[in-house]
Amino acid sequence: MLDNASFDSQGDVHASGTAEISGRPSGGRIRNALSWLRDLAFSVLIAVVLIVFIYQPVKVEGTSMQPTLSDKERIFINKFTYRFGLGGIERGDTVVFWYPEDPSKSYIKRVIGVPGDRIRIDSGQVFVNDRPLVEDYVEEDFKDQMSWPATHRDKAVPEGEYFVLGDHRSSSSDSRSWGFVPRGNIYGKAVFAYWPLQKLGRLH
Repeated sequence: MLDNASFDSQGDVHASGTAEISGRPSGGRIRNALSWLRDLAFSVLIAVVLIVFIYQPVKVEGTSMQPTLSDKERIFINKFTYRFGLGGIERGDTVVFWYPEDPSKSYIKRVIGVPGDRIRIDSGQVFVNDRPLVEDYVEEDFKDQMSWPATHRDKAVPEGEYFVLGDHRSSSSDSRSWGFVPRGNIYGKAVFAYWPLQKLGRLH
């Protein structure tokens, strides 16, 4: 049932009764517009907080983390967890840090040893605290036969530092060549890949 309006065969609308059309915007429309602007501003604020304080989009440069991460792949890193001590850096974490020999550069590698761990590599096989490390993320074609350290004896990870390696061992510049990463250099954990779309998903 339609009140105050009728339709003719052409689909035109004819007002009837006492209803009038005003050219002035109604108070409801203004309130709706203000509400929409408020929601938009709040959403932008939340996005800024997330990007500045929690998540940061970064682009991977190079092949040292293949197959986990590819050249030009885009990911989000979590800056909040490590910065405020809500989560410790653990073995297996993929971390972003300032390169110790040139802090203007950022590197991304996988944590292999945490403070106090004893590390050695025999012909490509990593040992942590005398136990061989199972590394499903390192493909057979990406392994090498490098040993570390040159003494072939376990080397302890110093307090406040970390031993890191790239997943593509034969093309990675990492702790084997330039040493441990200080805790203060590590500023993010890789958590999510978003581009290309076929690699969309959580990082492990």
